[in-house]
Amino acid sequence: MKFYRVYIELTNICGLKCSFCPPKALPSHTMSFSFFEHVLNELTPYTKEVAYHMGGDPLTLSNLKAYLDITLKKHFKVMLTTSGYYLNKHDLHTLLHPAIKQVNISLNSYNKNSMPLSFEAYMEPIVALCRLKLEKNRELFINLRLWNMDEEQSEKAFNETLFKYLEKTFNTPLDATKIYEEKPRSIRLAEKVLLHFDTYFEWPSLASSHHSDGTCLGLSSHFGILSNGTVVPCCLDKDGVVELGSLQTDTLEHILNAPRTHTIIEGFKRHKAIETLCQKCEYKNRFKEN
Repeated sequence: MKFYRVYIELTNICGLKCSFCPPKALPSHTMSFSFFEHVLNELTPYTKEVAYHMGGDPLTLSNLKAYLDITLKKHFKVMLTTSGYYLNKHDLHTLLHPAIKQVNISLNSYNKNSMPLSFEAYMEPIVALCRLKLEKNRELFINLRLWNMDEEQSEKAFNETLFKYLEKTFNTPLDATKIYEEKPRSIRLAEKVLLHFDTYFEWPSLASSHHSDGTCLGLSSHFGILSNGTVVPCCLDKDGVVELGSLQTDTLEHILNAPRTHTIIEGFKRHKAIETLCQKCEYKNRFKEN
């Protein structure tokens, strides 16, 4: 059993209250270094890539470099996702760490919060990171994510301001009208610096009225490990609703070979959502065969 990547929540502390994210249900928690190393040891037979992402923002951690050092020592590559709000709290060279393969920055978090920052103050360290990457680390990918392109909730005024700013910064034409009409998946701003587009999605919730079957990449391409050690089927179960087991008390081999895990996997193979949370998840509709 191999996975493309595994999502590890170093901390469930985000520090922001984006309107598109539900509030966390679990107590605030951060993985200790020793437990993080244990998690990586457990993952060694299953993947070579981890994502620092679930519910929290890894850049809230002042000691992020220490986690990266452990990750490098264990020979994993990292995809790191952040709101970008805490970039100023770090030496930007930290994000050029040799363990990091890709940095995702969710730009639409800016106008979904009451940030005590001007737009320029928010963008300056993001652009500085891009420039430093171009100078020092040609292999690193930076995805500037704009996941607000759906018709109902798209913030066109914010997006137009952003496009003008990025157009001037990277000397790349960004015509808002054309982007909305053609709906590109991404636009190259510089070498391995992309502006990536997508739409909002509803986080799965047991309170949702939605109900459907379908397939999912959970337990196929990936699974998640919360900061408290709970193993979950996918990266959207940030509250551990579908708790497959805990690495605090069990081995990953036992958890991945447990009957509940296999029932979920076999269900998805038949386009059947077994768990209630999976039945209520709308994100799986993105995996429908055309």
